[in-house]
Amino acid sequence: MFPLQVLALLFIAAQRDDQRVTEKEKEKEKEKEKGGEQEREGQKGKDTESKYDLMFQRGDLLEVPRTLFTHFGIYLGGGRVAHFIPDILPVVSDDEWEIKQMVTNNRLILGVLAKCASVRVDTVEDFAYGSKILVNTMDKVCSRPPLQGDEVARRAEKLQGSMTYSLLWYNCEHFVMYCRYGTVMSFQTFQFCKTVRKLLLSRRVAKATAVLGMCLLLYFRALSVCSTLLAVLVPFLIWMAA
Repeated sequence: MFPLQVLALLFIAAQRDDQRVTEKEKEKEKEKEKGGEQEREGQKGKDTESKYDLMFQRGDLLEVPRTLFTHFGIYLGGGRVAHFIPDILPVVSDDEWEIKQMVTNNRLILGVLAKCASVRVDTVEDFAYGSKILVNTMDKVCSRPPLQGDEVARRAEKLQGSMTYSLLWYNCEHFVMYCRYGTVMSFQTFQFCKTVRKLLLSRRVAKATAVLGMCLLLYFRALSVCSTLLAVLVPFLIWMAA
């Protein structure tokens, strides 16, 4: 039995040596594959950088149509864009990999409702979301001259991270206007408020409110001093604001 035990031990040891050699070869192959992938990714990154760096300059203001409004960002160079965008995913998930993926329209709209947003850096492709990119169109309508490109990009980079979002008072346009022109304003918000004012604060609305108020008072038979004063005061204020 002793010779058989010795042979068995030698056989097992030989098998382990073969397995070790095979594992080492596999590890070497994996390392080669990883090295090749890294080289390909690096080359791809260089191609992307050269492509977009020829199209845009560091500090350029980029804008793209997105659902019901226009989205804005600041080009940082190397195919990267800093932009202030609403996103609901950080509220409901801790998965960093998922959060870093492109913000879809559903994530964006829910983020607007939840007032959850952040200044993040994405690729030009993810920022554009398949739309055509316009460059520095605000230079034609803003009364202030743009800052130097490096200063614009530095401002955008410093503001990275979560921030309070407001559709009217601090959105992506406010962010880029501060970075590029040093002023916090939004032409989209101004136009929206102007449209709402035209719809609600008009003489027709004032007349309709007065008639509706009197009809409600008569229908519910609530002719008290307070209700009558309210029915008169509301249309009067709308009339004066129109």
